[in-house]
Formats: sequence, structure tokens, C-alpha cells
Amino acid sequence: MSVEVKDVMGRVAIAVLMDASFVEIVEAMGRFAVGAVTVIDGDRRPVGVVSEDDLLLKETDTVRHCVSMYESGRERQEHQKAAGVTAAELMSSPAITVTPGTLVREAARLMHVRRIRQLPVVDEVSGRIVGTLHQRDVLRVFIRPVGELEAEVRQVLPDPEAFAVEIDQGVVTVSGAVEWRSQAIALAERIRAVEGVVDVRSVVTFDKDDLLSAPSGT
Repeated sequence: MSVEVKDVMGRVAIAVLMDASFVEIVEAMGRFAVGAVTVIDGDRRPVGVVSEDDLLLKETDTVRHCVSMYESGRERQEHQKAAGVTAAELMSSPAITVTPGTLVREAARLMHVRRIRQLPVVDEVSGRIVGTLHQRDVLRVFIRPVGELEAEVRQVLPDPEAFAVEIDQGVVTVSGAVEWRSQAIALAERIRAVEGVVDVRSVVTFDKDDLLSAPSGT
């Protein structure tokens, strides 16, 4: 069974309204010990995110009234954020969100690609924020109970009785025998795809190598 966001997410929606002040945003980050807060509208729907990087522009970007025609779009945006005093002016928009039913693996990939440390979780019907997914929540899949992890690993085996499985610190060692080399490789990949598996050590043997390259003709 794949792990979904709802299985690991934080139930506290760390958010501020669009008119929240700079100081209120800093206080919210400190209160919840987070590096970003979601900005929501009056209906609790995420419209953006304010991160520590956005706030730090207030200190690092001190030239706010002399705008050069040669500035890039990103530089102009940073100048505007540096001059901002409310969440609506400081936020990066639109907000990148997930739903409780999103697979944790997909959420982790989204965090990695977009270089973000937390995601607002929204109700898939109303679009309202219902919680927050942090990187530390995603990493919880790697400390699943060994018995639970082994049971799921055995579910992907073609014949659970024909293979031995050992798990140590999330590393799965599987042994047994199959007919083809490609079957042994595919088996290891299926196990590696199980949520919570850190790595796979396969000592599965095979009778026939169906992946040998054919000799090139002369």
C-alpha cells in the first residue's frame, strides 16, 4: 500500500492572511519553528507562500527606489518584495499545493524539483487548507515498523514463500531464485519502489541471462 500525504502530514495549517504584517509573519514562523508560511484568502484557500528568503530581502536589498531599465524580471520582483510590508506583497505566487490523497513519493519529488521544504495540504473539493506537509514528515516513511515494511515488501514478490527477506535500517536483502536475469532486476526495482525502503541488496540468482548483448556482425 502506497503511503499518502494524509498518513504523515501535520494537521496544523501554518498560514497567515493576505493582510498579515511583516512582523506577524516573522512571529508565526518563530511560533511554529518553520521557514515559510502559506498565505490564504478569506476562504482559507492558499494564494501564495512567504519564505524566510522573501523576508531576508528586506535586509539584503536596500536599493528600492532606483530601478534600472536593465533589470531582469526576477530582480524587479525582488525589489518589490523588499519594499513589501504585507503578506500579499511579500509572497511568491501561486502556492504549490498537494491534497491528502497525493502520494508521498510524488510530494517528495515536487519538493525536490521546486526546491521547497514544505507544502500546503488542501482539501481536494473545497481547495481550503487543511494542513502542512514538511520535509521531516516525508522522511517519516523511512522509519516505518519493520513488520509493516516487510509485509508490504512480500506483497510485491511473485511467490513470497520462494524468497527470503531481511530488513536492517530500511535496507532490504532479498534472496531466492528466478529463471531469467531480467526477472531478478525487475524484482529488485519493485522492492525499491516500496515506500520506506532505503535500498535493496539482491542476492537473487538466475538460470538464464536474457540481457546479454548479441555479438556485433563483422
